Amino acid sequence: MLKAGIVGLPNVGKSTLFNALVANAKAEAANFPFCTIEPNIGTVAVPDERLDVLAKIGNSQQIVPARVEFVDIAGLVKGASKGEGLGNQFLGNIRSCDAIAHVVRCFEDENIHHVEASIDPIRDIQIITLELALADLSQVERRLERSRKALKTNDPEVKLEVAALEKVQATLDQGLPARLAPLSDEEKAALQHLQLLTLKPIIYAANVSEDDLATGNSWVAQVRTHAQQEQAEVVIVSAQVESELVDLPPEDRRDFLQSLGVTEGGLKSLIRATYHLLGLRTYFTVGEKEARAWTITAGMKAPQAAGVIHSDFEKSFIRAETIAYQDLVTCGSLKSGKEKGLVRSEGKEYVVQEGDVMVFLTGA
Repeated sequence: MLKAGIVGLPNVGKSTLFNALVANAKAEAANFPFCTIEPNIGTVAVPDERLDVLAKIGNSQQIVPARVEFVDIAGLVKGASKGEGLGNQFLGNIRSCDAIAHVVRCFEDENIHHVEASIDPIRDIQIITLELALADLSQVERRLERSRKALKTNDPEVKLEVAALEKVQATLDQGLPARLAPLSDEEKAALQHLQLLTLKPIIYAANVSEDDLATGNSWVAQVRTHAQQEQAEVVIVSAQVESELVDLPPEDRRDFLQSLGVTEGGLKSLIRATYHLLGLRTYFTVGEKEARAWTITAGMKAPQAAGVIHSDFEKSFIRAETIAYQDLVTCGSLKSGKEKGLVRSEGKEYVVQEGDVMVFLTGA
């Protein structure tokens, strides 16, 4: 399951957004720092209208969407890496995440205190980036000391790790995130086991008032400029709007969003950005029992995709009967798709495409 950590300074709307995204979450969203003392975890279904269509075609008894796990981390403050506020309690929870959603306050509200006493999203971003970078730097320095001692073994993997660590150390020393270090794909792979916080992909969730949801504001523009420098994603969300959507039926939600000039809520925007940032794809399986969405990494071949369902499927993979989603919708059934030659028999080298509907054939 995809796992995203939600971070931000206190009172930026982080826990309010979490509560809205995960309707059954128990996080307390209160107007004071550190109200989320332990990380709150909740899972949400990935919105995908294609599943409803496929369920009708397959007469499926149930729909099983892909899911995303959100982890709401206690608000950070300046000096967190040295023990200020809640200190390093959050680190382990973020390290296990695939991506980080950094909620940035881009709204004015005199009733909600800002821990830094003013609205300045770039300053807020830099505060948390620095704290995460300092935490990473401490880890990198310890690892580098050990790895340099192991260089005398002439192990090529050790040499690769040392080279990567030195590049990351130089970047972190400047207070910059590790993802800006000039690392090759091999060097990134060599550091993967360290789960460095600032090497993780990041999405900036610019939290605005409902009046700015459609167009953003000058603060959002600043966040976009900053994100471009980091090759990060930006989504505009309104925790205020999301909390109001929770209690509305689907039809009223659409009308409410349209009245604000947008077509989708923050959940869909955030998940779409996360999928794009991580290079994720969705394929489907359809039968009488269920219509189900499966999440894979772009470039995965058919056996690997089968292994997402069960590891045995990858080992015993023979071939996959495959049809594109739109072709299946046009045909109306797998049987019709086969008759029209649109159901393909794909082997072990086939790279699964977004929206493929697949039936895996495996051996004993």
